[in-house]
Amino acid sequence: MGGNPGGAAGGAESGWGFILPMIVIFVIFYFLLIRPQQKKQKELKAMIDNLAYGDTVITSGGIHGKITGLTDTIATLEIADKVRIKVSRSAIGAIIQKAGAPAPKA
Repeated sequence: MGGNPGGAAGGAESGWGFILPMIVIFVIFYFLLIRPQQKKQKELKAMIDNLAYGDTVITSGGIHGKITGLTDTIATLEIADKVRIKVSRSAIGAIIQKAGAPAPKA
């Protein structure tokens, strides 16, 4: 019957003691995982939007080719003499050489 008059306030403090570390963990996850991933996605989208005829590219599956055709969603790649394939623009993983740029040294 002689309860602690500060008991209710102690319960509120323990609630913050649990919530505050969760907020800190979320902020850490945001800056270490989510934000860099969003930046990488923006860079990839910009690269895909700037594809041009004659660019030498590599697909996410590892196929190397030169862009011979482009539409809004499809890129046509020449992977050998007179051998062309159509791939989704989103399947382009990297631009190896821009059209008109000097070839990189091997």
